[in-house]
Amino acid sequence: MSQTRQFQSLADARPPYFVGIDLGGTTVKLGVLDETGRPLCWNSLATHVERGPEDAACRMGEAVRETVAGLGISLSAVARAGLGSPGILDVRNGVMVNPTNFPGWGGFPLRDRVSHHCGLPVAFVNDANAAAYGEFWVGSGRSFQSLILLTLGTGVGCGIIIGDVIVEGENGHGAECGHVLIDSSDTARLCSCGMTGHLEAYASAMAVIKRAREAIDSGQPTSLTRRIAEGAELTPRLVAEEAQSGDALSTKIVFETARYLALGIVSLLHTIDPAGVLLGGAMTFGARESELGRRFLARIFEEVKCRTFPTLAAKLQIDFATLGPDAGYIGAAGIARLEHYKSLRKPAVWP
Repeated sequence: MSQTRQFQSLADARPPYFVGIDLGGTTVKLGVLDETGRPLCWNSLATHVERGPEDAACRMGEAVRETVAGLGISLSAVARAGLGSPGILDVRNGVMVNPTNFPGWGGFPLRDRVSHHCGLPVAFVNDANAAAYGEFWVGSGRSFQSLILLTLGTGVGCGIIIGDVIVEGENGHGAECGHVLIDSSDTARLCSCGMTGHLEAYASAMAVIKRAREAIDSGQPTSLTRRIAEGAELTPRLVAEEAQSGDALSTKIVFETARYLALGIVSLLHTIDPAGVLLGGAMTFGARESELGRRFLARIFEEVKCRTFPTLAAKLQIDFATLGPDAGYIGAAGIARLEHYKSLRKPAVWP
């Protein structure tokens, strides 16, 4: 459970309030935050992708109303809601573009329908950018003026924040940094997008599993073979457990992943020159809470340092994200706050 579940009392909260919605393929998470980014309450509901986007928009709107009412405030006290959505987005029109995991949702006016059902103006943003903004606003990046967040999971997601600017790009493909090229050889690994050599093909959870399976099948000695024979599922968590127990192959896979991430990070550093790079998602090998996670982070920095300019290496901070699974709805609320103040032609004041 992330630290953000320590809710602020309404009596100590600072209005106006903002709602953040994090749309996932299985679950929708939402929360109400105050002006300073402190969560006041949290809620969740099943997405039910198969029921279609109008059903989901209706239930998200109802959940917003119920959550706000349950907090004991009126809907008029909420300035705006933010909706973080996966995949490529047409932010201007508030729609998902050919969403692979949301069949039938492409082109649906999701932002406007959620706004209709909840009775609030809604900001629309890619979920990785929302998570990045959450860390930038009140998480690990709150002291930064710019940051890159890489989320390590089934794929490699990314969000980029520069000042108050969320990098979305002309066609909604901005910050798709899981698809930066790190291997141009003829034998480069196949990415989930169908092209080869992308960072995601080397540093995602699926890539870790694939590399471990290849090593096991080739007969390389590893305790993973015994664990799988005993019924364990081959996952990055299993690889981490065996690495922490001293298995050489598992440790090699973890540190190879660190090197691949460093290759991608170096390209991003030379493009954006951010104050910090944060690593989040489900595959952080224990993060700072484990020795392996700390060694993983140190190896990334070592690999970056030897490939980038000394000035960048000296000033760059690389760390783990801290908001965990709450980053998406917190960031969506933060972007709603940003849009609210822009609509008033007033700068947002940082807490």
